[in-house]
Parts: sequence; C-alpha cells; structure tokens
Amino acid sequence: MSQDLKLYYKPTCPFSQKVLRYLEDSGVQLELRNTLEGNNQQELIEAGGKKQVPCLLINGEALYESDDIIKYLKEYHA
Repeated sequence: MSQDLKLYYKPTCPFSQKVLRYLEDSGVQLELRNTLEGNNQQELIEAGGKKQVPCLLINGEALYESDDIIKYLKEYHA
C-alpha cells in the first residue's frame, strides 16, 4: 500500500534535526518541506491546524512529535 508522506520541518529546530538524522541514517526517503521556504508553513497550518514542526503528514493526517514520527517510520518504513 502506497502512502503519501510529507515531512514538514524547520532547519533550526532540534526536533526536526532529530527526525532528519533518522531519515539519513535509515535511508528512508520521503518528501521534505522546509517551513521557512515558499508556502510550506501555510500548507502545514492548513493541513494540521498548527505550525508545529516536525510534522509528518500521512495521507493528509498530521503526526507531530519527533519520537512519534520516528516510531511510525521504524514500524512502517524500515
């Protein structure tokens, strides 16, 4: 089953960096959206209701908190 995954992050956020490090170390690839660029922050607010990062959108559903995002990726995309 294919999933639409997008990670909204901010480069200066340590929790975003934690998730990005996991992606790099594990080789998991997904669409990355820097909230400091373009309209990404507004897209995040519209999709998830807040501008908190990191946020993993899974088929349009928002998942927050770096540990929860990493746990999800380990379980479903290892």
